[in-house]
Amino acid sequence: MSSEFRALLDFASEAAWQAGRITLRYYQTGVAVEAKADDSPVTIADREAENLLRGLIQRTFPDDGIVGEEWGEIPGRSGRRWIVDPIDGTKSFIHGVPLYAVLIGLEIGETCVVGAANFPALNEMVCAAKGLGCFWNGRRASVSNVSRLSDALLLTTDVPNIYRAGYGPGYDRASAVARLRRGWGDAYGHALVATGRAEVMLDPIMDIWDCAALVPILLEAGGTFTDWKGNPTARGRSAISTNGKVYEEVMGLLRQ
Repeated sequence: MSSEFRALLDFASEAAWQAGRITLRYYQTGVAVEAKADDSPVTIADREAENLLRGLIQRTFPDDGIVGEEWGEIPGRSGRRWIVDPIDGTKSFIHGVPLYAVLIGLEIGETCVVGAANFPALNEMVCAAKGLGCFWNGRRASVSNVSRLSDALLLTTDVPNIYRAGYGPGYDRASAVARLRRGWGDAYGHALVATGRAEVMLDPIMDIWDCAALVPILLEAGGTFTDWKGNPTARGRSAISTNGKVYEEVMGLLRQ
């Protein structure tokens, strides 16, 4: 199984890199922005990158399912499903901020076993596969050893969304304890936790294509990835990443 997962991880990383090259063609060019039905933004870069990812998957693994943010789901027959987000952090991308990612996750059954997060404008790749570890630009990565929230860096994408989701009081309690608070958001915040550069990332509103790649990345780095109820899942419509050592303290504050 380890050799199979290694091959799948290599594929995911290469596909994420290729899709990232497409996004860079449009990055900081004033690319046109359209509004989707849910009023979220989309660009030609999102669509071209997802088309490339789908083509690579369909040619290499024709029996696997695919679900993506832009073009929906294609059922498969193999029991495996690739879950892709061609640009996680489209708003950052549109504003010329480099903290956006190409995300590719692989799910077997309902278990996320492979994840690749490419940050093209930063030249960073964070990836992982079940049982193989987490890697940051080819080197083994792990969470930090910080054991108290009062020594920790806490991140979130958008504070108003936390209040809109009904989590405001818990966030206020955790934020008040944390040593530092920053808004380095979307997938990059979770990657910072996995690579030991932050301890907590709070995301109150997530879809499965936002989460699938991050689950193995956080777990293989030694951290935690749950929804806001504490369930270890990519399907909880929210996400909390921690280094594991401050998890109980953070969840206690969020739940009070």
